[in-house]
Amino acid sequence: MRRHRHAARLTLEQLADASGVSVRTLSDMERGRSRGPRHRTITALADALALDEAARKQLIDLARDGRLRDHWTRPTGLCELPRSVDDFTGRAAELVWTDELVHAGDAPGAAGVGLITGPAGLGKTTFAVRAAHALRPDFPDGAFFLDLFGMSQQPLAVEEALGLLLRALGVAEQQLPQDLPGRASLYRSLLRDRRVLVVLDNAASEEQVRPLLPGGGAGRALVTSRRLLAGLEGVRRLSMGPLPLLEATELLTGIVGERSVSDGEPALTQLAQLCGGLPLALRIIGNRLVSRPGWSAAELAARLRDEERRLDQLRAGDLKIANAFGMSYEQLAAPTRRVFRRLALVPGRDFDAALAAVAGGTSIEDAWDALDELVDLGLLQDGTSGRYRFHDLVRLFARERLHAEDAAADRDAINMTTTSWLLRMATTAGRWFEPAYGRPERPDPDLAALSSPEEAENWLRVNADNWLSALRQAASGGRHSLVLDCAESMHWFSDRWIHAPHWQEVFTLGAEAAAALGDPAQHATQLNYLAWVHLVPPADPETTLRYAAQALDLATRSGTTAQIAWARQYASVALRLLGRLDEAAAAAAQAAEMFKAGDDTDAYCQSLSTLGDCLRDGGRHQEALEQYRKMRDLLDDDRSGMTPGIAAFTRPHTLARIGHCLGLLGRRGEAIAVLTEAIALMEQLQFSNNPHARALETLAAVLADEGRTEESRRAYARAAEVFEAIGDPEAAGRCRDLSR
Repeated sequence: MRRHRHAARLTLEQLADASGVSVRTLSDMERGRSRGPRHRTITALADALALDEAARKQLIDLARDGRLRDHWTRPTGLCELPRSVDDFTGRAAELVWTDELVHAGDAPGAAGVGLITGPAGLGKTTFAVRAAHALRPDFPDGAFFLDLFGMSQQPLAVEEALGLLLRALGVAEQQLPQDLPGRASLYRSLLRDRRVLVVLDNAASEEQVRPLLPGGGAGRALVTSRRLLAGLEGVRRLSMGPLPLLEATELLTGIVGERSVSDGEPALTQLAQLCGGLPLALRIIGNRLVSRPGWSAAELAARLRDEERRLDQLRAGDLKIANAFGMSYEQLAAPTRRVFRRLALVPGRDFDAALAAVAGGTSIEDAWDALDELVDLGLLQDGTSGRYRFHDLVRLFARERLHAEDAAADRDAINMTTTSWLLRMATTAGRWFEPAYGRPERPDPDLAALSSPEEAENWLRVNADNWLSALRQAASGGRHSLVLDCAESMHWFSDRWIHAPHWQEVFTLGAEAAAALGDPAQHATQLNYLAWVHLVPPADPETTLRYAAQALDLATRSGTTAQIAWARQYASVALRLLGRLDEAAAAAAQAAEMFKAGDDTDAYCQSLSTLGDCLRDGGRHQEALEQYRKMRDLLDDDRSGMTPGIAAFTRPHTLARIGHCLGLLGRRGEAIAVLTEAIALMEQLQFSNNPHARALETLAAVLADEGRTEESRRAYARAAEVFEAIGDPEAAGRCRDLSR
């Protein structure tokens, strides 16, 4: 009709005047809202348009076909869309996704199906309904909604679902095919030629939903499910996550309405944060505030901060967050439920299959199966590198089920096993970097295999939350030997992760464990490690001196020569930082003498380095350079007795000191070459620490003095990145300013 009207150069009003057909009727026809107009209407239009015989016949035939189709589309009132909530907030990107889905080209065989998945409480149904209402004008033949009851004990049968949808599409009861293939075929044929949107909510399985999908053509479908439905082919997938904090706060503000002014944004933001961005939890909390005007948001936030009572607080009338999680939990097989509950005992934020097997008391193979099932139902989130994590509220639900279904003795036993496993894993991994241990000859058979230093370091880094929490638990439980072994094993590894925030806690727990065991030598050792921790920038030399003095006293009383030397070494570095260079040099010389007498070349080299630093800081640059070169010769001498790994670790730091001195002596060309070599070695060893950043800053300054401005700017920019990464914003800002 539109094509013929444009060809006749007529407006809608002009054609209406010429034919006697109303503008509204013409508009409905051209927009596809009326596809089967009456015969007298279409002949009047054909006369007004002066159509030739072929065009006239085509128009009349199309109208007749439309009237036949209308026989199947009588309004029934079945499968109506639920109302859309007025305070819907956020999900802008997801709404764009649904818009793109329904407006995608009608390629042959294209299903036009969007699958929306995610855990309980994320508002998948609310989102799908909102999207369907927004898209409804694009579907003149109808927008329908069907709950498939996927989380119930009896999901909607496919035959029944097809019957409901066919009736909604206008098929009379007596014309419904009795068999499943017949119903599915009729359903697909109706959707092929109609602009219909079907929302299939809460799907249970691929088998349930597959016959309900359009087979191509004009129809579109949105499917929601807690399960991933990985077996569905030819669908576009949208995985929904929690709302960002800003949108979560906006939703809560919209729910509580006018009282948000009195409650205040900080309290509502805190509530939104405690709800973990789950729209269901936010709605429950909002409804509780609205229904109890005497409550304040701050008071409710205080209640929610108590993890033991948080799930109980997340209920309002027939809405209860635990019920939503419980429906997913009921879908699990019994062994998977047990793994799910016991994973609540994992102390850190995330975990892998090996730790899940230990906590779940099962084999690694069964752990993989359980984890897959939990991810499929949205009770776990899977991330990169095979790691999994709970949503905070789901973890609380798992803990609640654990206390309800597992005896206290069983909980204590699995907690003890998990803690022990984590600490033994951490100890084994840490010892990879200690010269006296390295690769374990006979590792415990129940531990995860670590076949290289890189694997050991990666395990320690990604599991830091877990083994550190286990260390705290073991310390509070009086398992002192386990704690001390773990803390001691971290000594050499800590040099590779200098700026990690937890070394003070690790070595404090180690010192307390040694004291509880009555071991003054180990107590002195752990105190010396604490002295070292306080030398890591931003250094606290006064605290270092205090720990070093305590260690010296204990080591002297127990006759532990090595720890006496280390106490003096750490004191020397602290004294140098305080500008007490003569005292620092004397302490370093004493330490060097003791290390040399004890054939500890690795430690001896460190004391030589401190002596060189004292000379450099005192302006004796040539003498400092000679001292550093002696160190380099020692590092390069295969017969020096240095541990190869420690020599490789120390070499770039020594070269950086040599380069610094050469720069101070005005020998800029040599300085640039040596500093460049030092930095290359540091980056090869994947250092990201203060010496690395300082070397880059020193190189940038020397390049600037040489007039190599562009190279200098690049070096300053890289130094700023490293300073930022290690948590020194002041130095990062300084270098960033110089890079411009």
